[in-house]
Amino acid sequence: MRDPVTGFVYPADWIAKCSDPAGLALAERGFAILTSSGTVLKRGYTTGTTAAAACKAAVLSLDRAIDYVEIRLPCGLVAEVPVTARNGKASCKKFSGDYPTDVTAGIEFIATAVPAPEGIRLVPGAGIGRFVRDTPRYKKGEPAISAAPLACILAGMEEALAAMGQPGATVTLEIPDGEQIGKLTLNPRMGVEGGISVLGSTGLVEPWDDHLEESVQARIAGAKNIVITTGRVGLRYSRLLFPDREVVLAGGKIREALSAAQGSVILCGLPALILKYLKPDILLRTGYATVEELSASPDFTRISGRVLAAYKKQHPEVRVVLVNRDGTVIGESP
Repeated sequence: MRDPVTGFVYPADWIAKCSDPAGLALAERGFAILTSSGTVLKRGYTTGTTAAAACKAAVLSLDRAIDYVEIRLPCGLVAEVPVTARNGKASCKKFSGDYPTDVTAGIEFIATAVPAPEGIRLVPGAGIGRFVRDTPRYKKGEPAISAAPLACILAGMEEALAAMGQPGATVTLEIPDGEQIGKLTLNPRMGVEGGISVLGSTGLVEPWDDHLEESVQARIAGAKNIVITTGRVGLRYSRLLFPDREVVLAGGKIREALSAAQGSVILCGLPALILKYLKPDILLRTGYATVEELSASPDFTRISGRVLAAYKKQHPEVRVVLVNRDGTVIGESP
């Protein structure tokens, strides 16, 4: 049995330990994770998936009442998301699965649709954060909606119009508690104020608890020629850069993952989590607010190179490879 999201083939003994047939079926479809103990942990939906469901439902409800919508996620899976939608107004609450510390769990997204002569238009409203300064990917004043969720939202709206045979619609998306919840996230440090971000490179929230941490460490400890990565972008490009190695997604648990690895290991991914792990105070006295801003600057090669060299001297068994969102290698330990 293979996880359709990560491509990981679950060991037979993990499957044998599972006493939850329904959960096992969910894991086979990609909406849950099977751990080494046989426990099944449900994946949740990102803010991007929740927003897409609300917007699609709002458009569909111009024609009839809606209680669920199908959303094709950025990872390729099709999710059936519960909604409440009537007369052009839809509500969708974020399901976070088995991720108990998700501060956006249960947050409500409200979308309001009105017919338009042609095409689709999304209006980000109250509760959606906006950038208060220019960043490498966004301009000051732009809504904090990343590319993959935006494409998912617009695709859902297009599908709704096609199903109804209507020429166009304008949808206003709001998050009533967004401004309050946004203050509890990393948004203020990332230059985003006034609400939460609409994110999600796969459309799914990864669960995490002690069972999953044990499973990740078990995979790492039992593997040879391992690549440890921190996120979906790193996962994708690690597989392309190192096709002969097993790639394991460890999220922010870099220290735990490296401690479980045997022999030489590659740590590959976007710079932010990796460089902050290698040198927690890397931004000190640089004038940059985030590692992403640093990575787009002329100072990046010099600063990151110094950090990579120092880490390599202390940990010669670890090769660090930094990539950008296009998959280009932008830093590597000597």
